[in-house]
Amino acid sequence: MSYHHTPVMLPEVIEYLNPKTGEIIIDCTLGGAGYTLAIAQRVGEKGKVIAIDADEMAIENAKGKIENEKLSNIILVNENFKNLSAIINQIGLEKVDGVVFDLGLSSAQLEDATRGFSFNSAATLNMEFGSRNQESGIRNTEEIVNKFKPEELEKIIREYGEERFAKKIVGAIIKARRLKPIANSRELAAVISQAVPAKYRYGRIHPATRTFQALRIATNDELTNLKVALPQAAEALAAAGRIVIISYHSLEDRIVKWFLRERQNQGAVKILTKKVVTATKAEMKNNPRARSAKLRAAVKK
Repeated sequence: MSYHHTPVMLPEVIEYLNPKTGEIIIDCTLGGAGYTLAIAQRVGEKGKVIAIDADEMAIENAKGKIENEKLSNIILVNENFKNLSAIINQIGLEKVDGVVFDLGLSSAQLEDATRGFSFNSAATLNMEFGSRNQESGIRNTEEIVNKFKPEELEKIIREYGEERFAKKIVGAIIKARRLKPIANSRELAAVISQAVPAKYRYGRIHPATRTFQALRIATNDELTNLKVALPQAAEALAAAGRIVIISYHSLEDRIVKWFLRERQNQGAVKILTKKVVTATKAEMKNNPRARSAKLRAAVKK
């Protein structure tokens, strides 16, 4: 599958990250490699980009793009960014000049019908970023949907998805799984669509969007991973090093905001974004993924 992807807020990321010739930058979320390629061109042959992704497919697709661009200053790492300190140690680095996180899914992941992120997927109900989740003991999506107690499922959908119809949706899921296990994303999306009030079924946003987001966050333990990774990223920064984070979910943004504020209060960093930075109207029109994007940045003192 071709990994087509339009990077969100690329000019703003480059502005706040401010990569210079010879610097070492870590892209914690390689995805479609948009940030990685742009940063690699700016740090030049004397610089280096460490590009991390838990998704094996993202790594494989990036190899071809790197070859096409004839870049030799990128190191690809198939890992979860929660292990950032270990990754840095394994590569033999002490400090880096910048770290960037883009916490959203790539367009390729969302549209790939062989994976569980797509509403039309007839493949196994699986929203894991990579096979490494099996090693970490995190439950898979199918288990959450078909085996979790109603109150556990409702908590996930209400909190992680901020879904107002969480109770109705869970009721429909429980009813459906009593007849037979929900086997794939297409079946789950259909159950959810029937659960919400009729006027919400045919809007601009698919009625299953928030529930799928919640299940993806729960499957991959995304909020915990972010909380674990941010201190590691801050610790890895050299003096005057910069950290840039783009989030798409209010809970993610809250974690980022409070982390940076706490570090600033401790005198460790200076926040560069007094107000959260959002995409331009033009970008939102051309790239719908940018609508919910929020960028925050800080520089290490």
